[in-house]
Amino acid sequence: MSDVLLQAEKDGILLLTLNRPEKKNALNIALWEELYQAFSDAQTNDDINVVVITGAGDNFSSGVDLNDFSAAGGDHPFDKCARMIAAFDKPLVAAATGIAVGGGATMLFHADVLYVGESLRMRLPFVNLGLVPEFASSYVLQAAIGSRKAAELFYTAEWIDAEKAEQLGMVNGVFADDELLFNAMAKAEEIAQWPVNALRETKKTLKQAHKAGIDAAFAIEAAGMEKQAGSPENIEAVMAFIEKRTPDFKKLNS
Repeated sequence: MSDVLLQAEKDGILLLTLNRPEKKNALNIALWEELYQAFSDAQTNDDINVVVITGAGDNFSSGVDLNDFSAAGGDHPFDKCARMIAAFDKPLVAAATGIAVGGGATMLFHADVLYVGESLRMRLPFVNLGLVPEFASSYVLQAAIGSRKAAELFYTAEWIDAEKAEQLGMVNGVFADDELLFNAMAKAEEIAQWPVNALRETKKTLKQAHKAGIDAAFAIEAAGMEKQAGSPENIEAVMAFIEKRTPDFKKLNS
């Protein structure tokens, strides 16, 4: 196993730490694979009652690592990992500081309890890249905060700071960065004291009503992504990023 995902287990709590701080914990193929395996193992391990996920260094995650996204071709582990996290049947607590962008943001929407640091800078950069949402976020976010608020965040691709995230009801609480993980672990300890099967069954009662919506979102997002990836607007967005300029989408309509 590589060192891109740190794992520590104690008193029924599994702490997962995205560990590519030099890349702002960008999610590469190895990290997606290890996340999938860690959640899969945790789901069947009755000694684990709660999972806590966080990022090493000053950031949670800058999202998908574009440098190796195409390396796995059609077998990229993103989809199986996203579905595993969405279907994870035990309490999931997340602690995020700094940058949480793209998949690094939408992963957080599947946490049952989400605490963030004061430095949080979250963004859903899909339309500005000529793409569509992923990780079933098009359903999960509007289920959490309402359709109009979610639409505004997706349509504008605006930056969301900790204050706004709390205002919108996206997070359970905001803490100073250096106190964040302590508070997340304390909440995990509070949860982990109870029987694992009672926690599983309770999560099922909370999530079952949303299962059809989440499954539908995965399907429609995959179709939309297949349509938009490599489209003229997507290519223009990527080239503008590489060339450090503002994309000109209007020229595509001329």
